[in-house]
Amino acid sequence: MRPPAPARSLPALCALICLLTACSGSDSPSTASSTSATSTATTSPTPSPAPEDALDAQVDAALADLDRRAQVAQLFVVGVPLTGLDAGDALVEDGVGGVFLAGRSQAPAADLAEVTGRWAETATGPGPWVAADQEGGQVQALRGPGFERLPSAAEQGQLPPDQLAALADGLGASLAAAGVTLDLAPVADVVPAGTEADNDPIGAFGRQYGSTAADVVADVRTVVDGLADHGVTSTLKHFPGLGLVDQNTDEAAGVADPVTTADSEQVAAFGELADSPAEPFVMLSSATYPAIDPSAPATFSRVVVTDVLRGQLGFDGPVMTDDVGAAVAVQGIPPGERATRFLEAGGTLVLTVDADVYAEMLDAVLARAEADPAFSATVDDAVRTALTAKARAGLLG
Repeated sequence: MRPPAPARSLPALCALICLLTACSGSDSPSTASSTSATSTATTSPTPSPAPEDALDAQVDAALADLDRRAQVAQLFVVGVPLTGLDAGDALVEDGVGGVFLAGRSQAPAADLAEVTGRWAETATGPGPWVAADQEGGQVQALRGPGFERLPSAAEQGQLPPDQLAALADGLGASLAAAGVTLDLAPVADVVPAGTEADNDPIGAFGRQYGSTAADVVADVRTVVDGLADHGVTSTLKHFPGLGLVDQNTDEAAGVADPVTTADSEQVAAFGELADSPAEPFVMLSSATYPAIDPSAPATFSRVVVTDVLRGQLGFDGPVMTDDVGAAVAVQGIPPGERATRFLEAGGTLVLTVDADVYAEMLDAVLARAEADPAFSATVDDAVRTALTAKARAGLLG
């Protein structure tokens, strides 16, 4: 999503480096999936289940406690304004899969922790994801006490490796302290050198870590690891890449990248980063990529999601939309169809900043699943993928 203001001035890098090296993040215990002890035989103890078996057992138990509507609700992350967080209470009590903290806030991390803690306690099923856009620069949602001001990704990419690692560690610690479990960052798009000003969604705001895939992969991996060290899941965005477009899908329809192919370096960068022990999510672009699939935007393309991301690159974790609630790119498609087409393409989590369309989207998925056995099976797979990620994050306890 696009920064709210057009100002593009950047603070002096040396001052930022001094600030970042001076601050230290407090250790925050990372959550781990719980495992239950197996029963013992009369002759010898039964071995504990393998980690994947334990995750499967947690997911099976969670599914058994959820009716069909509650299962499908796990596939949605819905926006709640940071200026009115009480609106999230009803969503959480209704069993939504996650809450997205929309906008900007100067609230202290401790105050946010009270709200997110309440959501964790009142959830009727699995704990909700609490998501935020915490990239740096102009895309930093949380700026109050407890959150250091972050340089843009372009500036982060100029830091020495140890200082970037310290920044990532502090970022993870601050989000964990506030109860944020899912960072919709870092940006993995590759913006070629010299084209930044013309790349409206990324380069014009310094949201890219570098101008080559090698530079981006090294820095993004450091951020992903720093978040994971504090139990915060990261989101690689925006697959298959927004580094070569000239318009922003939040503000324009028909955005296209005619250059990127399934074998392009920014596609390969996503594949390398997604294959991480930290288990990041992948967020899709809402642009169209004619050299990959000219028939539909990436968000609704089975070629992009299933054939390239899941097949060619081997990614089997949660795939998430960019905003499909308020973004101009999707306004020509009925809200319910946005959700069903995305899931049919092989996606997992629908992000809508506009909470008003959530009910329509949920009802559309339920109706389509009831009428179409093949689509119902697709929904089953998406729900299991979503809950497996929650098991890894300790949200099924």
